[in-house]
Amino acid sequence: MPSSESETTPLGSRTRMPVGFVAHGAPTLALDPTRGADFRRWGEQLSRPTAVLVVSAHWEGQPVAIGTTERRALLYDFQGFPDDLYRVEYPAPGAPELAARVEALLGRATRRVPTRALDHGVWVPLVHLLPAADVPVLQISMPSSLGARELFALGQRLAPLRDEGVLVLGSGNITHNLRRLDWRGTGSTPAWASDFDGWVADVLVRHDFDALVDYAQKAPALRENHPTEEHLQPLLVTAGAASQGTQPVSFPVQGFEYGSLSRRSVQIG
Repeated sequence: MPSSESETTPLGSRTRMPVGFVAHGAPTLALDPTRGADFRRWGEQLSRPTAVLVVSAHWEGQPVAIGTTERRALLYDFQGFPDDLYRVEYPAPGAPELAARVEALLGRATRRVPTRALDHGVWVPLVHLLPAADVPVLQISMPSSLGARELFALGQRLAPLRDEGVLVLGSGNITHNLRRLDWRGTGSTPAWASDFDGWVADVLVRHDFDALVDYAQKAPALRENHPTEEHLQPLLVTAGAASQGTQPVSFPVQGFEYGSLSRRSVQIG
């Protein structure tokens, strides 16, 4: 198996793709054309990628594991939702060439889990972002046992894929405290959520990745927003993949749902 970038053939030379972080929210997003419209508009503005590489909050594992490279039935990794949600399909092609590139970029520490299908952190946003399901998709696990700086470095190692037309996408939520959600949507957004969301937006626009990596010390009200941090951590991988040079930052989807759950999604580049 090749162990360095120079020993493998790239997927192809293309204009550099941006990187993204998508707020996948509740799984019912997949059935909601109104909330999904923002993601559809975002996808329509993107250049067509050669493939999509997704790091989702819903697959944690170290070392980095590489999921299925074939079309498989989706992973409905949730309970208690409407029956229609368990009938959603997203038959995107597998991405075996991208899997080989990931192995080459990350070295022998990776492992293969060929039966691991795409979880809802992947297919829920892609149903709207790339609705034709005709772009190859690969999911890798997020080694959340690593520290923030190591997750950022993981993104840096994946950055060469951007020049091969690959969309590197983190999937989580900038705020995520399920116990504090207003499921009826009748209240206003609490300050602890809006402050945290605003802080993340500010450090990204200023390209202050040092502050982002040090979020545990610098971000306001961390534990109110993230009792556990797996939904924030994919953003570190996204930021790492975008850390070379100063690139424009935009927020194609913004706002809150269920009171305190941020919908802010990020594009860098």
